[in-house]
Amino acid sequence: MSTNKKNRADFINFRHLFSSYLSHWYLFAISVVVFGALGYLYSRTKNPVYDVRANVLIQEEGNNLLSNFGSLGELFGSGAKVDDEIFRLTSHSIYRDVAKNLGINKIHIVRSGFLKHELAYPDFPVDVTCDASIPDTLSSTLSFKININKKGLADVTVKAKKETIAEVEDMAVPATIDTPYGKFTVVKTKYYPEGESVKTTIAFMSYGSAAEKLAEDIGSDIPSRKGNVITLFINTENPEYGRDLLNDVIATYNNHGITDNNMQTTKTLEFIEDRLVSIGHDLNEAETNIRKFKENNSLVAFEYEAQYQTEKRGKIEEALLAAQTNADILKMTLDFFKDPANKYSLVPVSVDEKGIAAAISEYNTVVLKRIDLLENASPGSLTVRSLETQLDAMRENLRTSLERTYDNALVTLNDFKKEHEAVLGRMGQVPNQEYEYVDLRRQQEIKQQLYLFLLQRKEETSIMLANALPKGVVVDEAYVLSDPISINSKIYIVIFLLLGLLFPPVCLYLRKVIRNRFDSRTEVEDTITTPILGEMCADRSGKTLIATAENHSSSAELFRLIRSNLLFMLNNADDKVVLLTSTTSGEGKSFISINLAASLALLGKKVLLVGMDIRKPRLNEYLSISTRFGLTQYLSTDSIQLDQIINHVPEVKGLDVITSGPVPPNPAELLASEKVDELFQQLRTMYDFIVVDSAPVGMVSDTFTLSRISDATIYVCRINYTPLSDLKFIQDIYDENRLKKLSVVVNGTTTKKAYGYGYGSEQ
Repeated sequence: MSTNKKNRADFINFRHLFSSYLSHWYLFAISVVVFGALGYLYSRTKNPVYDVRANVLIQEEGNNLLSNFGSLGELFGSGAKVDDEIFRLTSHSIYRDVAKNLGINKIHIVRSGFLKHELAYPDFPVDVTCDASIPDTLSSTLSFKININKKGLADVTVKAKKETIAEVEDMAVPATIDTPYGKFTVVKTKYYPEGESVKTTIAFMSYGSAAEKLAEDIGSDIPSRKGNVITLFINTENPEYGRDLLNDVIATYNNHGITDNNMQTTKTLEFIEDRLVSIGHDLNEAETNIRKFKENNSLVAFEYEAQYQTEKRGKIEEALLAAQTNADILKMTLDFFKDPANKYSLVPVSVDEKGIAAAISEYNTVVLKRIDLLENASPGSLTVRSLETQLDAMRENLRTSLERTYDNALVTLNDFKKEHEAVLGRMGQVPNQEYEYVDLRRQQEIKQQLYLFLLQRKEETSIMLANALPKGVVVDEAYVLSDPISINSKIYIVIFLLLGLLFPPVCLYLRKVIRNRFDSRTEVEDTITTPILGEMCADRSGKTLIATAENHSSSAELFRLIRSNLLFMLNNADDKVVLLTSTTSGEGKSFISINLAASLALLGKKVLLVGMDIRKPRLNEYLSISTRFGLTQYLSTDSIQLDQIINHVPEVKGLDVITSGPVPPNPAELLASEKVDELFQQLRTMYDFIVVDSAPVGMVSDTFTLSRISDATIYVCRINYTPLSDLKFIQDIYDENRLKKLSVVVNGTTTKKAYGYGYGSEQ
């Protein structure tokens, strides 16, 4: 039956909507004619668009000469992934260099027909030149509109942000123009048609702006996640421009990669050689101490007598050695980092801790960006200073992290030393000479292991420096797909005609439906899939408590209907606690909580109403109850007993209430305490139903915190009060199951539209 009613209502709404549209038939006629004309004009302005593609293979570290030398990349962080290489391949610095290489910070547009223009590349007849520093500092894109007559005299208008900043007439070419941004010269190219007139527009932008435009135009893709191939593509009206552009992007990417790799490798090699000298001195000193110890104690092969006597001692010794090595490496890196001479220098990643290694790699990336920027900008430029400020902050964070990690390493080392000393103390048979010798031997082994480690890294780094190969191998140079991807002109006209048909009803519909709040239960049902528990019509009696045994008004009967639906939803014997909430205050949450609790009590059940909107308590005021103690006082102290906060509602038999009490300083923490769980465990044994008046979920998180103690949740929304956006919020809560057994009560419906209105009610 309900399905038939819904279908009939939908039919009536559709018929009404169609009639309203039909009365505005003239809008449809005008719209179709206008959009058809626009479609025709638009189709005349479009040139064929081609898809240009290039494929590049990203080489893995194991594919070069270093594959036989283990994880050499550990000094520089983890190996580059394809996603990381896409970021580098399409980075701003790459595109900036490409714009500079190809001169595409200047876009040449020539007229090729009625309302039709095309990109001129590379055979543009006229060019604009300037001082080499201007494209680096230009703050606005300049538009040069150039008209050269058959006599070779030029009219030039220069605009910035649609405002004319310079203009010359009948000037011989080459023509120099003074602008607020500097001097620019209009010159002829080898493609200039002598004796003919030329009209062209040149958009002159900075290299940075050109790089941003390239980032918008060029796309990238990974054909297979299992492979290392990256596809670059661009849709352009000029295929030759697209081919040159993609090929130069790949070439510039490879050049950057080789330069960055050599720079980091050289810096690391210098660091390793410096540390080898220092560790070599320490190793010689340790070996000298062992030799003198043997001479002083007349020992020749003491090391064979000094073997550890238990497996536990050997394991501790091994762990102590590893801890000492780790601490020394951290100390070396920290000393390098604290040296003012290394400020804004590349830092070798010689630390095993992944977090610090990743942070240093990120720091090196910004250092490289600063080095690249200094090639084209002065040290005092705003961009360079901004990068240096970023580097200073990163450097301070890294230094703090290194110091903290080093301190932790020292603590670990000391723990191993203490454990080592304890084991040695338990081995009373070991002579003091053996103990002293083992300590000297351990120091020598630590230095020797560190020295050999650095020697290995030096050899690997030297090979890496000699093996600087391009990161990307060109699989397919840029090529053009055979068929243009642009839409046929007739299709443009058809699309615009369809838009002409759709435009009037869309405008009429938007004018009809643009509003901020819903106005009916039907609209709620059409918007969300959350179950509707019931609705409540506006009550004009002025009373708060209307669900009494004597009252049979429409409002009271609707509460009985909500009660019936609620009991059906609480299908388990243990389901007793019902949580009520809303989005904001003023939606009738407390009013419905009070009367729902009273309606349940009318069944002869023992019901408790709990006020847990402790940030804005109102139950005392609504029920006209004066209480000495409230919920917040009970939860925050152990001196108040449960029976001291429970009060009876005299108007309704079987209904008790616990009011909120004074507003606490820590409401969120109070509601999250274990005492709340203990309270409700006890209340479940005392009452048949517990109705909880909670805080609005759109303002605080208290209701989500209390969800753990509830069995069902009623969400109150109010007609012509609750915004439509809040319905989506309700649906999100329902979809994510953040509140148990969520249902909705629509408050404020009109009496004539309320379900069951008038049946058995008193007039």
